[in-house]
Amino acid sequence: MTTPTRPLPAHKPAPDQEVWELRLYVAGESPRSLLAFSNLKRMCEEHVPGRYKIEVIDLLKHPQLAAGDQIVAIPTLVRKLPEPLRRIVGDLRNTERTLVGLQLRPAPHEGSQSEGSS
Repeated sequence: MTTPTRPLPAHKPAPDQEVWELRLYVAGESPRSLLAFSNLKRMCEEHVPGRYKIEVIDLLKHPQLAAGDQIVAIPTLVRKLPEPLRRIVGDLRNTERTLVGLQLRPAPHEGSQSEGSS
């Protein structure tokens, strides 16, 4: 007698074990493109060491690939995984903004009023 097999439930890795899939859209080896890659690599090594994949897409060589991720400016970073998809435009020099954008750090509290405002 054969026992029917059930598919195993999808196993989602713990947040500290998720692999980060990142795409960096650039235009050749411009200074901003190189700076964006350097900044991204540094942040990944500091915050998700050994758990990231960076795919660099040069839109000068492959302009048709811009449509897939709706790229309208470069450099642009797209976080494919973990979901949800996130986009960050610029050379990623503002580490705090980039980490918040990638959801590696919580956003600072907004709406706090300074003293004396009415």
